[in-house]
Amino acid sequence: MEGRPLEEAELARRAREGDDAAYEELVKRYGQIAFRVAWLVTRDRAEAEDSVQEAFVKAYYALPRFHPDAQFRPWLLKIVANEARNRARSMRRRQGLALRTAAVSDRDAAPSPETAALAQEDREVLLAALNRLSPPDREVIGYRFLLGLSESETANILDVRLGTAKSRLSRAMARLRVVLEEPT
Repeated sequence: MEGRPLEEAELARRAREGDDAAYEELVKRYGQIAFRVAWLVTRDRAEAEDSVQEAFVKAYYALPRFHPDAQFRPWLLKIVANEARNRARSMRRRQGLALRTAAVSDRDAAPSPETAALAQEDREVLLAALNRLSPPDREVIGYRFLLGLSESETANILDVRLGTAKSRLSRAMARLRVVLEEPT
């Protein structure tokens, strides 16, 4: 794969035809977003990593069923989300759901200590509020706003129609506002 990077559709076509190098490129391209999707569902780094690994294996074996005209990223992220949901359900059955917050690192220039402290406090308040929501509400908000997925990608991962995803997001945001307004 020399020269310019191949488009997703071409990589997916080649992978579907058995080109392992093309599939490897897709794994590299979407590994980070896949992990973030899985983490939003499981809220556990190890479970998210295992979910992603298992999802990539399942996607590889499902390539013959991948529709050539479909977009690969939403198809893959749906597999990741489903695997992560299955693992999260198993985890809750085994030990109960333990929610953890993740530090969100700023990639910009170093802010002043005061600004950094306020930003960290805001993140902690937001993450605490998100953790108080139901898993479906956390997922739809996380996919759309924390990961920056489009409405159609969010709908695809949730395996619902676009209108349903929009209404779920709207209701989840309303519940988040209520949680944020509650005294702590």
